[in-house]
Amino acid sequence: MGIEWLKPAVFFGSMLYALIGVLIFWICFVIIDKLTPYDLWGEIVEKKNLALALVVAAMCIAIGLIVAAAIH
Repeated sequence: MGIEWLKPAVFFGSMLYALIGVLIFWICFVIIDKLTPYDLWGEIVEKKNLALALVVAAMCIAIGLIVAAAIH
């Protein structure tokens, strides 16, 4: 295997794709937060809604998998 991943072009390319993935994930979360009739963050943090937290966690995993597959 070698140390090809230490080359600057490969390293910075990976960092760029990671930042793009995080940005796309964040935008998707904000869009879904705006589409729901209530504030997701307020429901989860302030009202301790565990069921909603699990649904949002599943949504985050799904969006993350989609973004990772699209970037890869």
